[in-house]
Amino acid sequence: MDLRSNHPVGSPRWATRRAQWRVLGVRPDDLERPKIAIVNSSSGLAPCFSHLDPIAQHVKDAIYAAGGLGFEIRTVAPTDFIMAAGRGGGYVLSSRDLLADDIEAVVEGAQLDGMVCLASCDKTTPGQLMAAARLDVPTVVVSCGYQSCGILDSGERADIEEVFIRAGHVARGGTSVEGLCDLADRAIQGPGVCTGMGTANSMHIMAEALGMALPGSTPVRADSERMWDAAREAGRAIVELIARDLRPRDIMTPAAFQNAAHALIAVSGSINCVKHLRAIAREGEVDVDFGRCMDIAADSSRALAAVRPNGEDTIEDFEDSGGALGVLAALGANIDGSVATVSGGTLGEAVAAFRAPPDSIIAPLDGAGEGSATILILRGSLAPTGGIVKLSVSEERPSSFRGPARVFGSAVDAIDALDAGEVRRGEVLVLRGLGPVGMPGMGMASNVVFAANGAGLTEHIAVVTDGQLSGLVNKGIVVGEITPEAALGGPLDVVETGDVIEIDIGRRSIDLRVPGEVLETRRRHASPTGTAPGPGWLSLYASAVEDLALGAVVRPAARRRIHPTAVARVETEDVACRIP
Repeated sequence: MDLRSNHPVGSPRWATRRAQWRVLGVRPDDLERPKIAIVNSSSGLAPCFSHLDPIAQHVKDAIYAAGGLGFEIRTVAPTDFIMAAGRGGGYVLSSRDLLADDIEAVVEGAQLDGMVCLASCDKTTPGQLMAAARLDVPTVVVSCGYQSCGILDSGERADIEEVFIRAGHVARGGTSVEGLCDLADRAIQGPGVCTGMGTANSMHIMAEALGMALPGSTPVRADSERMWDAAREAGRAIVELIARDLRPRDIMTPAAFQNAAHALIAVSGSINCVKHLRAIAREGEVDVDFGRCMDIAADSSRALAAVRPNGEDTIEDFEDSGGALGVLAALGANIDGSVATVSGGTLGEAVAAFRAPPDSIIAPLDGAGEGSATILILRGSLAPTGGIVKLSVSEERPSSFRGPARVFGSAVDAIDALDAGEVRRGEVLVLRGLGPVGMPGMGMASNVVFAANGAGLTEHIAVVTDGQLSGLVNKGIVVGEITPEAALGGPLDVVETGDVIEIDIGRRSIDLRVPGEVLETRRRHASPTGTAPGPGWLSLYASAVEDLALGAVVRPAARRRIHPTAVARVETEDVACRIP
């Protein structure tokens, strides 16, 4: 093969590489093989990453058997539950981009020929796919699986999602500390990512829907035979991709992103996938508006599975029903089968070969069952370029909400107000200053939502925020990731307590019912809401991150921080608001 990793025999670059690699055990006759990065975010900080080292070795052996030469490289290992403790959670999303840069520095610096990416916790999969799209070298994503969970004495399932939710009930007495400790001690019984349809499993599925993971490989039990088989097959597949010169930009086409939008709707996945898919498209310079992809998918697809916390089905039930491939098959004509996959074949060929088990929990799109899309992009005078709402699959869905705002600039203040009983029924809790620039790094608003749930207010208030939400949030009306964010001068920045906010799910709209001239007066005297970035990585991130509606991608010169449509004048019946 004509490989970029090979240099003329006898040249200084060839000689020094030979010297470096020979001491690592590379034989002289192996130096002409394709050089492949095995991207590993192994870490002892969380169970999401604790099992990756043996998988990396397994992939390395498979690559060698297929004719390649694997080199393991390490990256930052972002994990929400551990790393969200510092700086308001700003290190979590921002580490996605740091991970992509980690990969670029090694793969481009060493001029390696391809990558196998070991996908684990929430931000690793999107960061790896962003790097693949940016570098455009042949890449295979391997899902490294979800953890096993425990059972309480009552027979109730104990998992990390339930720990997160019930922790919000302690302050109001809904859960005792002892009961929470018992739940936490039993929730995780092995390595891997969270068991529910949160961001990690959702993004593993998105990798397969995009064609970047082997068909039929997601989701998967960690350390299971299926996981090891997929890792071994990835070693063969990456060598073949390099031989065929089939690259991520050949696979992740606009049609592939539309397929991913349909799949995201069908599994009722994490809303965080929307910004990640936008970022991947941005890095790959794909000519696609993923917000529009979501609109199209919401018009013609619906939730076909109700995996916890969306319903009572387990991720194990979902995997046994065919997982991502089962969903793609059930979506029928909504899926473009002509798109390529890393298997070397098309998605249509993989779907045609799939046979659903008789006890599948995945419903056919055209079969019995009712419902509509549970993930919707809302737009209006409060969110000119959009906000995202996720509704329940199994519970009665609210259709609209109108009420006065109660504004908070931090999650701590909002939770204190909820604990003190200061947030009243009928109000819209507004939490701002948590966007990628405002935090910086994007703050987590889920703890506020769970505190509201613990206070018994979920069905009686709405929550609106420019922060990010856990993939677990699906109760009541919660609109997250409002864009433009408050720190970029979005309308959220000039909302005052008492202003009326109207949310209409049917119309997919969210509007601030305040006269335009009042807003303009406020804007002239407003200072953008946010936290001073301070020194270090988050300061660099805040200075270079683009608008969330573009995926919150870090650019060296941040040429377009605000989505271009945000500069247009947004008008409703009684509101006119202009973003400067």
